[in-house]
Amino acid sequence: MPELPEVETTVRGITPHLVGRRISAASIHERRLRWPVPRLLEQRVVGKTVHSISRRAKYILIELDDGYVMVHLGMSGTLRLTSMSEMRANHDHVEFAIDGEKLLRFRDPRRFGSVLWIDGDPNAFHLLANLGVEPLGEAFDGQYLYRAAKGRKVAVKNFIMDSRIVVGVGNIYASEALFRAGIHPLRAAGRISVVRFERLACAIRETLSEAIAAGGTTLRDFVDGSGNPGYFKHDLKVYERDNEPCLRCAKPVQRRVIGQRSTYFCNRCQR
Repeated sequence: MPELPEVETTVRGITPHLVGRRISAASIHERRLRWPVPRLLEQRVVGKTVHSISRRAKYILIELDDGYVMVHLGMSGTLRLTSMSEMRANHDHVEFAIDGEKLLRFRDPRRFGSVLWIDGDPNAFHLLANLGVEPLGEAFDGQYLYRAAKGRKVAVKNFIMDSRIVVGVGNIYASEALFRAGIHPLRAAGRISVVRFERLACAIRETLSEAIAAGGTTLRDFVDGSGNPGYFKHDLKVYERDNEPCLRCAKPVQRRVIGQRSTYFCNRCQR
């Protein structure tokens, strides 16, 4: 599933090719996504100029003259640029022609993604209004996590994956950041000191930043805006390395299901 680094990689990849350009045509081939593609979307976007492209959590916001197209990649979605001559694949559900020169295509085999329209302030939109802070933003640090965790008995892995606390820390990067910080994923969030939370906040920032620089993590089918895979998979320290030796102490990495998600950790290095 595309997580924050994969979404950020997509945004950075398509931005130089879209900002300042005009959407000359739009084609909706399948409206039955996670939420139905709005009926008037084509009328909303055709003839409009792209002013900016940004990310909020795992949502991509394409700012036009009088509103935003909001894209979520879901479980298997990609948003990429192709030539006008490239044949449309079965799962290319939404297409925007950019100045009649390139196509911006949303592909989603499982159809868990979405393409929606927002009028006005996107931060007031119901899917974005109650989200937590951005992990790469100024408001995110160890003090923030410590305050939010006070009295909480929930496992710290579930805590940092709660989008009402902090957005975009998905399963892969939660396991990796906790390993870097030396914190056991099952430890109760409310029993972690501010010093250890400072270490965890830094680990989350570093892990996400390195993943973005590597183009994200391709475990199955993610590609960026140009169709290239992400290479952070080669830097994973614990994720999907169960029974392999820990890169620090050589003890076998363990796997356990926490909150219905596979979690990978080292019992010796993480406390």
